Amino acid sequence: MHRDQIDGVPVLWAEAPGPLEAVLMFGSGVRDETFRTLGVTHLIEHLAMSTLPRLHHDHNASVDLGLTQFTATGRPEQLVEFLAKVCEALGALPMERIEQEAGVLAAENSSVTDPTTAELLSIRYGIEGPGLASFPGPGPDRIPLEAVRETAARRFHAGNAVLVLTGPPPAGLRLPLPAGDRPDRSGQSPVLQPGPVWQQAEVPGPGLALLCDLDDDAMHLAVNVLRHRLTEVVRHQHGLSYDVGGDTVYSGPGRGERVLCLDARPGQEQRVAELLWQEAVRLATEGVTAEELAEEVEAAREVFEDPRSVVYELGEAAGELLLGGQYREAPERLDAMRAVTPDRARAAFATALRSALLVVPHEVEVGLRQADGSELPQGSCTAQAELPRGGQVFRPSLKDRLRWSAARRTRLVVTGEGLWSSHSDGSVHHLPFADVVGVEIQGPGRLVFGRGNCWMPVLPDVFQGIGPAVRAIDAAVPEALRYPASSFNSAD
Repeated sequence: MHRDQIDGVPVLWAEAPGPLEAVLMFGSGVRDETFRTLGVTHLIEHLAMSTLPRLHHDHNASVDLGLTQFTATGRPEQLVEFLAKVCEALGALPMERIEQEAGVLAAENSSVTDPTTAELLSIRYGIEGPGLASFPGPGPDRIPLEAVRETAARRFHAGNAVLVLTGPPPAGLRLPLPAGDRPDRSGQSPVLQPGPVWQQAEVPGPGLALLCDLDDDAMHLAVNVLRHRLTEVVRHQHGLSYDVGGDTVYSGPGRGERVLCLDARPGQEQRVAELLWQEAVRLATEGVTAEELAEEVEAAREVFEDPRSVVYELGEAAGELLLGGQYREAPERLDAMRAVTPDRARAAFATALRSALLVVPHEVEVGLRQADGSELPQGSCTAQAELPRGGQVFRPSLKDRLRWSAARRTRLVVTGEGLWSSHSDGSVHHLPFADVVGVEIQGPGRLVFGRGNCWMPVLPDVFQGIGPAVRAIDAAVPEALRYPASSFNSAD
């Protein structure tokens, strides 16, 4: 791997088969946004790409949780032109196109990760940082104009960029980006739910997230062993699942989530969740074999020696540079994996299992035991024992209370500190005004979102006489956090 610098931008390159490929990466993603500005990075990417003329070579752009990438493949002179135009556009975004590109984003309706991983992240981190992955936010047409300008100036500059090339930098290559300082990446995303718990959510199948050291080779191998075991048990032995997927999510230097997500045959979600947990506990208690570790090391060697892995390795090095990590060359990582013993792999996994988040679809109930024999508790949104005394109390309409028993047990209480609600199952939830991250204005009502992965409807079709509650919300929540419902949303 070679390292150069062009116009203040680090350039990483290595020879790879095929046409020249370029990836211009920025350390900016969804986890850097807020609920109120969700989608701003994707909008900036679209605005920049909208300035390009018709191109006759492969090119694209994408945004994930931590990075934004502009990619192109073609002849050297084509890539020189592409990169120059992207950089120029990022320095002078066509703000007059915001309305059109917001509509394109609404039509695209993309997500930065799969729905199961997204729900696990929102449980772990709430509605901030990586937890933003599961939320659509206010809508692309409600992104503040100032947020677009501020994010572009703060994130899309030479100090927060790396260029990757699968060959030497071509003649005439320029990267005319504004100057800037690299953002501080030393902090960790605050954890809302440390685990271990299981929880129901709007997911297609079971999933497991483990908070751990992402640089720990023992943990990396242990998770790969678990994934292989699950494929054998859930798919090949029982025929309950097709795919055992995996993901790695960065939450701060060296730390993050290792995630496993499984699909399930209809009606078999509970059984798949039970097998997932049982195999995880078995690995934490009984460990792995030397043969299993050797198999995973051999699989890694095959990947590392494949010439097509050059682009991946360059991307890994660039990502570590942008996110404040330490990149290790593939041979060094392979030697470190060969040194992992079965005891180390088991110990690393057992430690991580104490942070476990197991998510299952809403209709699924499970009764599971941890490695020490204790019950795996069920998690939920932050709940209180009872409603507070005093405050303004709001109830569903008399008609609803006469028709539905659930409505008779439902209350909304508004105090100077925040909102409280009691549900038909007897649970009581609290959303402090200090934790509000967004308030959607829906006509005379409000939809209030809290940092702790919680939202409350203060709407006339749920509670009667909500005028005083709405006035209290508007008085307590800064105007910058309030926004009208997106024009792209249906009436439902």
